[in-house]
Amino acid sequence: MSDETKKPFTLGRRKLLQGLGAAASAAALPTLWLPRNAAAQTSAVGTVEHLIYIRLGGGFRFTTAFNADVSEEFNPFGRSSKRAPGTEWGVSALLDRASWLEGEENAARVDLGMQPVSAFSNEICVLPCVDHEPFSARADGNHGTGLERFLTGYVGGTTSFLTYLNYGLREKVAAEAAQGRTILPAFSLGEAGMALGAGIYAGYRPPVLDGSGFERFAFDPDSSLPDWASKIAGNLDSRFRARLHTGVRSGVEAYQGTREATRAYGRIFRDPILRVNANSTDAVDGISNRDLVTMLGDDTTGRQVVLGLRLFHFGCPAVFLNQGFYDYHSDEDDSLPDELEKANQLLSGLRVALKRMQHPKGGDYWSRTLVVLGSEFGRTGNGGKFNSAGGSDHSSDLATRWMSMPMMGGIIDQAGKGGRRLGETRASDLRALGPVYTYRSVLKTMMDLLGADHGTVFPADNPIQDLFT
Repeated sequence: MSDETKKPFTLGRRKLLQGLGAAASAAALPTLWLPRNAAAQTSAVGTVEHLIYIRLGGGFRFTTAFNADVSEEFNPFGRSSKRAPGTEWGVSALLDRASWLEGEENAARVDLGMQPVSAFSNEICVLPCVDHEPFSARADGNHGTGLERFLTGYVGGTTSFLTYLNYGLREKVAAEAAQGRTILPAFSLGEAGMALGAGIYAGYRPPVLDGSGFERFAFDPDSSLPDWASKIAGNLDSRFRARLHTGVRSGVEAYQGTREATRAYGRIFRDPILRVNANSTDAVDGISNRDLVTMLGDDTTGRQVVLGLRLFHFGCPAVFLNQGFYDYHSDEDDSLPDELEKANQLLSGLRVALKRMQHPKGGDYWSRTLVVLGSEFGRTGNGGKFNSAGGSDHSSDLATRWMSMPMMGGIIDQAGKGGRRLGETRASDLRALGPVYTYRSVLKTMMDLLGADHGTVFPADNPIQDLFT
C-alpha cells in the first residue's frame, strides 16, 4: 500500500479485515497494491537478446533526474525546458547537461550523433513508483538491506538477479551447445554481490570481472602442447569414462564438459574484440572500439560498458555494472550535477552505439537490447531542498521509497512506450497517483523479456504487462 503522506498510514487488524470487503474502504484507499499469482509471461517474452543494467551507486535521488515535475523540496535543480516532444515523465534540467559535447575536443562525439539526454527523452520510459515492499509501512532506507534487496530481491537473499537469469537461460545455452556453439553467460562487471547463488543455482553464478578487459587471457595453454600430448590427454579421459558403469559416468562427463567449455571460453576471451583497452580502429559489428570509447568515455565505467557491448557479440545476455557514487549526505548541491553528467554520457553514447551496431542475428543492437537504470533507494531532503550540509539523506519517507527507474531500447519503441510515464506522483508530497510496482517485478520483467524461465522466481510478483498494453 503506498503512503499518502510522509507519516506511515496503518489500519487496525479488525478494521482492515472489514475494509477489504467494503466498497467504501476501497474509495478510501486509492492506491492499493495486491499480490497475485505470478503471470507466466508478458506478451513480449523473449523479444530481447541483451540487457545493460546499471546501478547508480549509493542510493540515487531519482526526483532530481527522472521524476522532476515535483516541488523544489524534491527537485531543487529545476525542470528541463528542452525535453523532447511527446515526453510525459519529469525531465530534470540536469539531463540537459552535456559538457562532453562542448568544444573542439569533443567534436567527434557530436559527429557520431550524440545528444543531451533531454533531447531523446521521448525514447525513454520511466516507472516513477518502484518500491521494495508496497505492503511495508515505510521505505527501506538502510544501505545494507536496501542493497541486498537490489541485488537479490530480498533482505538476506542468497541468490542474485544475474544468477537467476543464467539459471533461467540454461535450456537456451544447452540448445546452443548441442549445435556446437558456445555462448557466454551474464557478466557482473566488478560487483561481487551480483554473483550470489547456492544449491541448484550455484553453478549459474555469473563471472565477476574486475577491470575492463581480458588482457590477462592472452596466453593459450593448449597451444603450448604438441598434438600428440593433447591426444593422449583426450584418450585418457575417454578410456576412463568407458570403464565406468553408465550410472556413474555423469561426474566424468561433467568434468569433460567443463574442460571443453573452459577451452571454448578461453578462445573467446583471447579474441582481439575484447581488447577494449587497445583502441582498435577495426570495425566489429559495424563500429570500432575506438569509436565506442570516444562515445562512452575513457574511464573505467566507460570501458566496462564498451566491454559489455563486445561480450554481447559472443551471446552474453546481460551485463551489470555500477556507475558513480551518489551517497551525498553533504555537497550534493555542488557534486550531483557533475556526477550525473557522466551517467548522461553513458545513456547518450549507448543510444548511438546500439543504433549503429549491427547484430550478428540481423538488424541493429538497439532493437535487441534493453537498458535499465536503478539504485537501492531514493533520497530525501527531509522537508527542504537539501539538508543542513547541502546534501540529502535516506529515511522512511516517500522520497526514499520511490525508485523512478528509466528504461530504453528497441522494445520500448516497439511497445509505443517511449516518453511515457507508467505511474505518477503528486508534485507536492510524492503521494502515488497511479500504479506502484515492486522492484522484484522489474527484475522479473527483465528476465521475461530475455526469455529466461522465471517460474520459480519471486512467485508473488508479476512481470509488468503495463509496458506492453
